Amino acid sequence: MLKIYAMQSSGNSYKVRLLLARLGLPFQLIDVDLLRGENRTPDFLMKNPEGRVPLLELPGGRYLPESNAILFYLADGTPLLPNDPLGRAETLRWMFFEQHSVDSSIGLARFWLKLVRGGRDLRTHDIDRWMEEGYAALGVMERHLARRPFIVDGTLSIADLALYAHTHVAQEGDFDLATFPHVRAWLARVAAQPGHVAMDWRPEYAAPRADSA
Repeated sequence: MLKIYAMQSSGNSYKVRLLLARLGLPFQLIDVDLLRGENRTPDFLMKNPEGRVPLLELPGGRYLPESNAILFYLADGTPLLPNDPLGRAETLRWMFFEQHSVDSSIGLARFWLKLVRGGRDLRTHDIDRWMEEGYAALGVMERHLARRPFIVDGTLSIADLALYAHTHVAQEGDFDLATFPHVRAWLARVAAQPGHVAMDWRPEYAAPRADSA
């Protein structure tokens, strides 16, 4: 069975749970709390030297880090990843955009302003940059989604799941989506698709915490 090392409130970890739920794949969830430093233990660093979550453990003991790499691997051969080269390239294009424009602004703002105690004071000098870059990313998505229901080829793909994970909780990082109607409509479409689960969803089986496994 697949194992996922993840932090429940992490947008990047949520992407993987969301995909697995949509595909109906069974998996074991192992909690790793970054705020308690559970990703920096010697045991976890042996699994992923970067000390980041999510981390996918495959049968046979191989590990795959990086949320979007995990999405691409798991979605291969499913309707959530196009078969044609251009469609796959477009999917990757938007997943790259998610990492360098959305996760790095909206995702970071939410992490520090919502999840880290005293994070607003610790990262005051970064907030203006996060706001500027995050709203710019939302503007790109708004213009793109004005002409199509989903990010790639008009059908749901892992590009949508990757972008949805951080964007649907953007308000927790002080972003206001009121002026982005196409983004809001897209969020609703993604959430209405069969197999959708919320960020607080957990599978029936959850393994012991990573620091006690």
